[in-house]
Amino acid sequence: MGVIYIVSVEKGTGKTALCAALAQVAHSSGKTVGYLKPHILPGDEAERDAAFMKQFLGGMETADTPQNARGRDVVYVEAMLGETPQDLTSQTTYGAAREMQARVIVVEAWTGKESPYIDVYQGFGDTLAGLVVNKVPKSQFSAAPGKIREQLTGTGIELLGVIPEDRQLLAVTVEELAEKFNGEIINNAEKAGELVENFMVGALVVDSGAAYFSRKARKAAIVRQDRPDMQLAALESPTACLILGGSREKPLYNVLQKAEQRRIPVIVTDTPVRDIAAGIDELLLATRFHQEQKAAGLAELVSKNIQTSVVVQER
Repeated sequence: MGVIYIVSVEKGTGKTALCAALAQVAHSSGKTVGYLKPHILPGDEAERDAAFMKQFLGGMETADTPQNARGRDVVYVEAMLGETPQDLTSQTTYGAAREMQARVIVVEAWTGKESPYIDVYQGFGDTLAGLVVNKVPKSQFSAAPGKIREQLTGTGIELLGVIPEDRQLLAVTVEELAEKFNGEIINNAEKAGELVENFMVGALVVDSGAAYFSRKARKAAIVRQDRPDMQLAALESPTACLILGGSREKPLYNVLQKAEQRRIPVIVTDTPVRDIAAGIDELLLATRFHQEQKAAGLAELVSKNIQTSVVVQER
């Protein structure tokens, strides 16, 4: 059994996404794959990650102990580090990785700045395979590898690859939007899993908004509940969902009829439009890789941009 530890200091760097992509690469090459996230508690993120990973590869083994993962060619373990090498979380992860004779990949989200956690990563010693930098903006993607390697000079840490930011991979679902803003999907509930890539807030003016909403596709159009003119304008453009803020009342009949005709889900929520707009960034930062529609895209990105031979081979 080969063990690959995927670790990070900060949350939201893309550990689960990377595990899923590497698992898919290994699985497609004929290897049996397992996934382990220690300290799973009912209802926490670890449990949801494990459930997703099991579904993702069609019954792939998930486990809460190393013993339960035995018999697999490759097991991917997802874990956290502390902010210093002496931190109890860091020490626990170091010890577990050594005990399992794992190769370790550390994951960071791109900031453009030198990593403040080099000493934490060096705590793995020879078991550290290298660093993956995720969510690199496309405008900086070509220059990023050289800049990162320069920052890593003399650290003994190898750059395994960089993953570009991808709008579809950052997308959220209609259902996640409804949950975030305590809303209700009042029609076309079967499209709750559709991905939303863009967001547009209805202008607080008298204009119909037709030209405005036509600028972006696969979007959530966020409009006040008392602006049926703007709602209709949004529904005439390529829209993934319509979010009506400020009231849980259903929209006017002609608005709901148009949404039904175009099979566009409508979310109603008491949350004011301004608060919805403010909460979108927070939601995007927290979005997790739990939509299978993203799987193929991420696996392709990983295969193109990471030294997968280093991290999918069993011992």
